[in-house]
Amino acid sequence: MNEKLDLLQGTLDLLILRTLLGGAAHGHAIARYIQRTSEELLQVETGSLYPALHRLEAKGWIEANWELSDKGKRARFYNLTRVGRKQLSSERSKWDAFARAMGLILTANERP
Repeated sequence: MNEKLDLLQGTLDLLILRTLLGGAAHGHAIARYIQRTSEELLQVETGSLYPALHRLEAKGWIEANWELSDKGKRARFYNLTRVGRKQLSSERSKWDAFARAMGLILTANERP
């Protein structure tokens, strides 16, 4: 299956927080991680990624610092905050419940 999947509204925040659990990263690295880890099924567009990063930073879930990338260019590196870790846990619980509910519905017998 080579088809790209659209992200459900609200899942991008969860994906970014989960990605940053592994340590600080700049925007391009975050997008690349999500794409690679999803076996190329999810692709985060720049027009969605950076507004999400700014939104998460405004909420205090991530923080950003200017640093040099591995290519020697200045880039904003994002880190998960303590509050962001708590939010990740909360969002993951919600996602697990949603995924379970969807699985139950999709595998249910036809109604009589």
